[in-house]
Amino acid sequence: MNLNDIKGPDAGSLDAWSTAAALAAVTERLELMVAVRPTFHLPALLAKQAANIDHISGGRLTLNVVSSWWSGEARQYGVAFDQHDARYARTAEWLQVVTGMWSERHFSFAGQFYRVEDARLEPKPLARPRPTLYAGGESEAAKDLIARACDAYLMHGDPPERIAAKIADLRARRARLGLPPLHFGVAAYAIVRETEREAKAELERITNVRSSAAGFANFEQWIAGTQLEHAMSIQEYSVSNRGLRCGLVGTSEQVQERLDQFSRAGVDLMLLQMSPQFEEMERFASLILRRGTGLFSTDLAVSGTGLT
Repeated sequence: MNLNDIKGPDAGSLDAWSTAAALAAVTERLELMVAVRPTFHLPALLAKQAANIDHISGGRLTLNVVSSWWSGEARQYGVAFDQHDARYARTAEWLQVVTGMWSERHFSFAGQFYRVEDARLEPKPLARPRPTLYAGGESEAAKDLIARACDAYLMHGDPPERIAAKIADLRARRARLGLPPLHFGVAAYAIVRETEREAKAELERITNVRSSAAGFANFEQWIAGTQLEHAMSIQEYSVSNRGLRCGLVGTSEQVQERLDQFSRAGVDLMLLQMSPQFEEMERFASLILRRGTGLFSTDLAVSGTGLT
């Protein structure tokens, strides 16, 4: 984001691409997932920039393709803002150009939104067959596009049984197309404490948010511009992407069991939100990872999105 959609437009917000390049140069093992919005990045140029960062990182770059929702930010930065289904039509063309640039020696494309002629991109990304393309969405347009053109489906937080149903849906769509299976990720907010009482106290603290808080107007605009399946409450404004609905709140044993439920539902990746991030990452590692409370096949990642 060019503006801070969580803390409000007046708060600071780092540029994702230059930050990703910097992180690629000083890390060795982390997967770098960068959110990218087609309306803000011409696809052929983005493909070149992404290939370059992928080389700096040794093949660790992945992209989360987000069809824009914030019309106010688009106006401020002078970029196009399409209505819902048109955004996905644009994204479909954008993905064709990006993947074509990554895979073909000479690539041409002529569509409604983009046109490139005999374009060449070298060196190609190191990641094979390409950098992983993540995307999310709950509309029919979004799910059809993801099944057809992406590698992984990212979901907003929900209980494991609801996530299992969504995974079954996307697996069926993918199978009908005769394509390799998708990977599945879920956004979640984690609160792990020594006692359940301590965890509930922290939950109460972070959800005590007034409707006049900075950034709430942006939250309402986001809801108006999406087709999410559930009504969003003001309490969930404090935690993005419905993260609290996953139920990763409690003792290490309770959180571990919940993670196992998501793994059994078919989730490959949990995108964990925590705040304050460093301190809570240390706590999570101490109470769950280092204690070895159980084994789970789902990968864990820390999202850059947190609290207001």
